[in-house]
Amino acid sequence: MTEVKPAELIFLCFMLLHGFVATLNCTSPTPESLFAALETNVFTKKLLRPVKNFSTPINITVGITVVGILGVDEQSQVLTTMLWQVLEWEIEGLSWDEEECGSKRVSVPRELLWVPDIHIAEFMDEDKSPKPPYVYLDNTGHVYDDKPVRVVSSCRLVIYTFPFDVQDCLLTYGSYLHVAADIRLIQGPTAEEILAESREVLETNGEWKLEDIRVAPSTLTLDERSFSQIKYHIILRRRSILYVVNLLIPSCFLITVDLFSFMLPTDSVDRSSFKMTLILGYSVFLLIMNDLLPITGETPLINVFFSISLALMVTSLLETMFIVNIQNSTSNTIMVPHWLSVLVLQYLAVIVLLPRKRVVTRATYFSNTAARAQNFSINSISAFHLQHASGDDSLAKPPMTPPEPALDELRKLSRDLSAIRLHIEKHDQGCKTMDEWRMIGKVLNRLLFGMYIVFITVSFITIICIWNLSKTPQEG
Repeated sequence: MTEVKPAELIFLCFMLLHGFVATLNCTSPTPESLFAALETNVFTKKLLRPVKNFSTPINITVGITVVGILGVDEQSQVLTTMLWQVLEWEIEGLSWDEEECGSKRVSVPRELLWVPDIHIAEFMDEDKSPKPPYVYLDNTGHVYDDKPVRVVSSCRLVIYTFPFDVQDCLLTYGSYLHVAADIRLIQGPTAEEILAESREVLETNGEWKLEDIRVAPSTLTLDERSFSQIKYHIILRRRSILYVVNLLIPSCFLITVDLFSFMLPTDSVDRSSFKMTLILGYSVFLLIMNDLLPITGETPLINVFFSISLALMVTSLLETMFIVNIQNSTSNTIMVPHWLSVLVLQYLAVIVLLPRKRVVTRATYFSNTAARAQNFSINSISAFHLQHASGDDSLAKPPMTPPEPALDELRKLSRDLSAIRLHIEKHDQGCKTMDEWRMIGKVLNRLLFGMYIVFITVSFITIICIWNLSKTPQEG
């Protein structure tokens, strides 16, 4: 252990009681003379906080300028920025005469002066920026420390409103060891000045735009110890034009095509195949889209938008299958129920702006068929009819009874004609039933088309409103 000489101990106690340093006296106005005076009175005391009394806190003025936004990693929740960091403080009691020493300000090596242990609480990686070896020292004892800092900081990134998200990343400056009674941080430039200078010198921003900067001095209390801090809120806004062009517009185009596919006639065009092709194309689009979306544990609202779009396309396909089944399969075997015909053709048709259609019931059909069959029966054939069939219209001659074979042939022909008529009437009723089913399908198709439009409109307006209302970043 090195023995402390009594003279050195007395000198140290004298300095602690009567001030840190005094006015420097230079032998000549040369750099060598000034450096010798600093080495004697300042550099030897670099291990001590430069105050006259240890109970006096030293004020550290902090200022930053954002010169680059290097990257935002949503998955790791990390922000990488490039800053110009300025720290200023006073060496209490230090001064020299400018004319006597030959300079008002001098650059000195950083390691020869006491430097505060100011750090950023959100640091996540080593600072790999160049380290300037010098600081400025004024003749009033003012120290000016300006250096670049590459900050890799943690940031709570909220991507719910991606790609229209605004991020609020916090940089908290404070002393790692010294409490507020020893080191007190003072805000330097105002937030407006920092923002204006940052926008002027900002070179690297890429996907992100520097929206705003906020400054808020604060105090951190831990285990009855208070630490002075300054919090800088870096507000970043994502440039969304790339994602709008590559994601939202193509998705809206596909939804629009699916929407207008309702206008295709189901009886002459295979609408189901068309919609299945759209769903396949949209699925391929979603696979390509995954490379552009940020990977985090949070689900962005744009994913909900894509899910709703895909669900609407699948629903549209199911609706088409339902309508095709009504118009083609059911109409060949089953008559339209009376309640369904009344509900759709009398009421829903009015809602979808289609004309009402007269409802033909099963009882009406069979009563008309029976009446027509009774008016033209085989037993109604008489000699008078046969006489008219032979082309003899003379009233002078008495009616003659035709031969029996001719009467049998005419009766057989009558039965065939009656069967043909009944078959034609049955076919005609089947066509009417098919037309009625097709009319029901047309009404339901237009009704579901209207519901489809309403649901798309409400969903998209809701999502757009949520995007607009969620653009304000959270304070943290």
